[in-house]
Amino acid sequence: MTQDELKQLVARAAIDYVETDTVIGVGTGSTANYFIDALADIKHRINGTVASSEASAQRLKKHGIPVLDLNSAGDISVYIDGADEADRHLRLTKGGGGALTREKIVAAASAKFVCIADSSKLVDVLGKFPLPIEVIPIARSYVARQVVKLGGNPVWRENFVTDNGNVILDVHNLTITDPRELEANLNNIAGVVTNGLFALRPADILLLGSEDGVKTLNR
Repeated sequence: MTQDELKQLVARAAIDYVETDTVIGVGTGSTANYFIDALADIKHRINGTVASSEASAQRLKKHGIPVLDLNSAGDISVYIDGADEADRHLRLTKGGGGALTREKIVAAASAKFVCIADSSKLVDVLGKFPLPIEVIPIARSYVARQVVKLGGNPVWRENFVTDNGNVILDVHNLTITDPRELEANLNNIAGVVTNGLFALRPADILLLGSEDGVKTLNR
């Protein structure tokens, strides 16, 4: 199976976690897009969605799926999103698409977080994929200098602006042995909005698409 076929497989499997007559959170990225496409078939069963990016909101709307503002959505039963990396403790690296802040907010507001990915995203130690950090523009150089002190090599994602009007630093050369500590330390740097580590609030369930079908990992 191709990587896209594995993504489609796991996206369809995530439909089983959609609860009838609830609002669900929907993530951003290629795997989340496959989930949105699958969700269109059962859109009559849900009360609406909260999207973690403008791109996902537009895709949902094209399918005729209601998109709600988080401030008025009420309880969110489940958040379904992909990941750039995941470890066996269901700690994640996210933000390759630049939507990490809204992804983290919607995940935090949801009763359950189901991560969907192809099996290539499962790693023993996070850090091979560059870690995104969303930064207030005026603080970009300052934050980069602080990240260097932590052992990372930050690269400004040029010509990219987040949905929140901020910039992204992609941090290379990190071996993340303590994701919770690093997530907290990075978030404490003045000017950082948030970073792409989902360790303080990891996924509850990880669905991995593989040649043998969908494997389920629970936290």
